[in-house]
Amino acid sequence: MGRTLGEILDAAARGQFPPPDGGTTIVAQERHRDAGVIAFTAHSVIFTDEDPAWVRSTLAGLDCDGLAATMNPRFLAAFLDRTGRRHDTTDLMTVADPLPGEPPLELRELADRDHPRVVRARARRDDVRVWAADGGVVVLGRGVAGRWETAIEVDETVRHRGLGRALATAARHLVPGRAPVWSQQAVGNARSIRAFQAAGFRPVGSEALLIAR
Repeated sequence: MGRTLGEILDAAARGQFPPPDGGTTIVAQERHRDAGVIAFTAHSVIFTDEDPAWVRSTLAGLDCDGLAATMNPRFLAAFLDRTGRRHDTTDLMTVADPLPGEPPLELRELADRDHPRVVRARARRDDVRVWAADGGVVVLGRGVAGRWETAIEVDETVRHRGLGRALATAARHLVPGRAPVWSQQAVGNARSIRAFQAAGFRPVGSEALLIAR
C-alpha cells in the first residue's frame, strides 16, 4: 500500500487501493499546510502529525458505524479543535491520466499573480498556473503530498455548453511530466462532478482537507 501519503496516492492513481478491511492507516503529514482524512472503500488514511493514540481513541469513542468514523462530523470537529485548523467541505476525490498533445480549446496563460483565481489557488497549492478560455479558467498546482491538482471555473452565462468538460480535459493535456492529475469536487456540486467524470476523471475516494490557518 505504501508507507507515506504520497506513495498511497500514487498507488491509488494506478488503481491499487488499501485493503477493504475496515481499517484506518495513520501517516505523517508531508507538508505543514495539509492534514486530513482520505476515505477509500472500507479503509481510511489519516494524515496528521498528531499523536496516533489520540486519533484511535477518538475514533473508538464515536457512536457510529466504524466504517464511517473517520468522516463523522464529531471526529472531524475534534480533529479541527485539536489542530486549530479550518475545513470547508468533504470532497469527492478523482484522478485522471495525462493526455498527449494540445488541449481541445484555445487557452491563454494568466501572468497576473493577483488575479482572484490565482490568489485562491495559491492558498492551497504550490507552483500554481492558471489558463483562461472564453468564459472559464483552468488551474493547475501542486497540492496534497505534492500531487498535481486541477480546478476549473465556468462563468454562469456560458454554462450547459460543455465548457466545464473541455476545461477539465485540458488539465489532462497541461499537467507536466506525464503525471496523473487529481481534482476534488464538493459532493453536492453535481455539475462539477458530471463535468470531471465526462472528462475521464475516476472517483477513488472522499477527502476532508484540514488547512493550516
